[in-house]
Amino acid sequence: MRTPQLPTGLRLYPATAFLARLAEEGTGVAVVLLALARTGSTAQGAYTLTAWMAPHVLAAPLVGAVAARTRRPRFFHAGALGGFAAAITALALLLGRAPAPVTLAAALLGGCCGPVVSGGLSGLIALLVPAGTPRDRAYARDAAVYNAASVAGPAVVSVIAGLTGPGPAMWLLAGAAATAAVLATGLPYGHALAGVRPAGEFPAPVPETSPALIPPAARTTLRSDLTTGLAAVRRIPELRAITAATCLAFVGIGGLTTATVLLAAYRGGPGSGGALMTAFAIGALAGSLAVARREPRIPVQHQATAALLGTGLSLGGAALIPAPPAIVALFVLAGLFDGPLLTATLRIRADHAPARVRAQVFTLGAGLKITAAACGAALAGLAAPLPPPVPLLAIAALQLAAALLHARARSATRRSPGPADRLPEARSRAAR
Repeated sequence: MRTPQLPTGLRLYPATAFLARLAEEGTGVAVVLLALARTGSTAQGAYTLTAWMAPHVLAAPLVGAVAARTRRPRFFHAGALGGFAAAITALALLLGRAPAPVTLAAALLGGCCGPVVSGGLSGLIALLVPAGTPRDRAYARDAAVYNAASVAGPAVVSVIAGLTGPGPAMWLLAGAAATAAVLATGLPYGHALAGVRPAGEFPAPVPETSPALIPPAARTTLRSDLTTGLAAVRRIPELRAITAATCLAFVGIGGLTTATVLLAAYRGGPGSGGALMTAFAIGALAGSLAVARREPRIPVQHQATAALLGTGLSLGGAALIPAPPAIVALFVLAGLFDGPLLTATLRIRADHAPARVRAQVFTLGAGLKITAAACGAALAGLAAPLPPPVPLLAIAALQLAAALLHARARSATRRSPGPADRLPEARSRAAR
């Protein structure tokens, strides 16, 4: 059988996702640099960044529910990305010039669009790509897009800010998000791919307003959809396990930048903290690309556990070994394990989330991880007075604890019904 050929419009997805996530990853750095340039202090930038991240976990369930119910997914995703671009543009104009409440309000509105960028786009893959190996590889490529954006976003902002200032860097990010919004209109939302078909035998596109594209959830209330989505994450063992494990791990990852800068200074290289984080990001990109090229033979659940274990052991070694070359190598190795973790997470969500709440599962999972990372960043600041290897050891311990948590939680899945059978039970319990 010939390899299935995807619709031409689907080729726009990697570019759409990369540009949107480039804007997301770069905004944090650009906001702080812009605040410093205009006010002489990073305080307003820190407050603005907090307002930017805060809505993720609160808006994620609502964004996912609306995405699942919308009759016009093209306009929803393009509109959300357009709102994201408009918020970055507003921050470029207002930060350091307008009253702080006005700037914070713009950041809050932009943050409400964030779940579409971080999780909502990934949720589209199950609708755009046929099930099986093509979809698995699509999630691996999507993880590579995440990691590529995490490398490119801060790097592009740093270069542009160094050459022309942080203002133009913000405008560049706004342009990237706006371009993503335009590209989103070209994605093949009309293709509902139910399985692998021979080349040229994909179902014909149907109008976006057709009942074929309206999920069953559209016949229920938005409130019940929100309850059902949250219940799915809580009651389906595979989703509960990966969500709990990745949130615990991201408490550590959120503090990794601070801990790395402190460790670099302690080891005699005060300017090499950024290089270590770049090494970690490059390793993550290489790991996700390797998984996209050749699927590991172990089950995806075991991949997630192994990735957490490898990341924890590598970071623990970097905290204990004083030789700078070895530290760099261990950060690359930690990234190599961390990259496949994202691929495994995306696949588990897609495989076990009921179709009608899949968008919510993706946005909620991403929102919880971002919130956990924000908490980790705050904890890393509190831990700054400790000897520098200690915070990195704590981050490594959190990765190992997350691996143990995921392994233990997985055992419940052997006694659980399939995801299609769990949702009605979750809904009935949630309605009580």
